[in-house]
Amino acid sequence: MSNVEKAGFWIRIQAYVFDIAILLIVDWVIFEVLQRIGAEGWQLLMDLVLGASYFSVLWSHASPLGAGRTVGSQRYGLQVIRTDGSDLTLVQGLIRWAALLVSFLVLFIGVIWVAFDTNKQGWHDKIAGTYVIRV
Repeated sequence: MSNVEKAGFWIRIQAYVFDIAILLIVDWVIFEVLQRIGAEGWQLLMDLVLGASYFSVLWSHASPLGAGRTVGSQRYGLQVIRTDGSDLTLVQGLIRWAALLVSFLVLFIGVIWVAFDTNKQGWHDKIAGTYVIRV
């Protein structure tokens, strides 16, 4: 995998912010629906399901949009692949998403790690065995 250009910290942040903007719009719609039916207590669970579904499906080969590419990744020309160059399975995408949550929860250190790692991998990439590459 030495012949591919791995994506750095800032471009990955831009793609992630783009994805989060999309999720916030969908989340707002879900919130409104839950509020109208009196089930707003389910919002956190719905947020987790939405995030897990969006990222794990789009990072995996299960995606109709192209394996390894969220909408933000497509916008910025990025793709998530396994360290051996293959596509992620749905389970591997889910593992990467869960590891991303951990990377954020530990004061963002796991995400910032991308800026200093020689392979440009965050903790979530190391745990899931992935690279983010430019395509």
